[in-house]
Amino acid sequence: MTTDATVFVVDDDQAMRTSLQWLIESTGLTVQTFESADVFLADYAPGRAGCLLLDVRMPGMTGLELQSYLTRQGYRLPVILITGHGDVAMAVKAMKAGALDFIEKPFHDEDLLRSIHQALDFDQKNRASHVVRAEIAMRLAELTPREHEVMTMVTDGLSNREIAAALGVSAKTVEAHRARVMEKMRAESLAELVRMALLVAPETAL
Repeated sequence: MTTDATVFVVDDDQAMRTSLQWLIESTGLTVQTFESADVFLADYAPGRAGCLLLDVRMPGMTGLELQSYLTRQGYRLPVILITGHGDVAMAVKAMKAGALDFIEKPFHDEDLLRSIHQALDFDQKNRASHVVRAEIAMRLAELTPREHEVMTMVTDGLSNREIAAALGVSAKTVEAHRARVMEKMRAESLAELVRMALLVAPETAL
């Protein structure tokens, strides 16, 4: 878990904010509390590591509306919802929209802390994966259009002969393109090249 991670608590109930801050800080984690979604948005710098502990029902922008806004903006901050019994259906809907967990009131401290640590671990892994995807995307940008075509066909499982027929070139030419693709992508094997293609597939059309 990253040491610079912060647990952001957004709840309009001051007593609840104070109680959550004390509980979470008692485990050595950094906490910031906010009384509303608007105050949180005014302070939050996109890209900060951590997770968001969010009350479902709040005056003004609700917890679900804040989650939806963060998703639309492309923010990757993991969300945990705190919900009353009457809000469970909404919380489930929010989880389907990307929230990691919801904690029902009254909750056990251990359950909440376990969920927070899972969210922080998820955030750390997600950030590491994002760095890898960005590096692969940079390598892809170095390929020529023809090399890009060859990589697509190679990772789709076509043989050199099939690629040559599809592109109207010789198998030797395909071999040369394939060698340059492997070099530029820094792939040690076809399996590694396929894994790279799969990793960036949601962000980069091969």
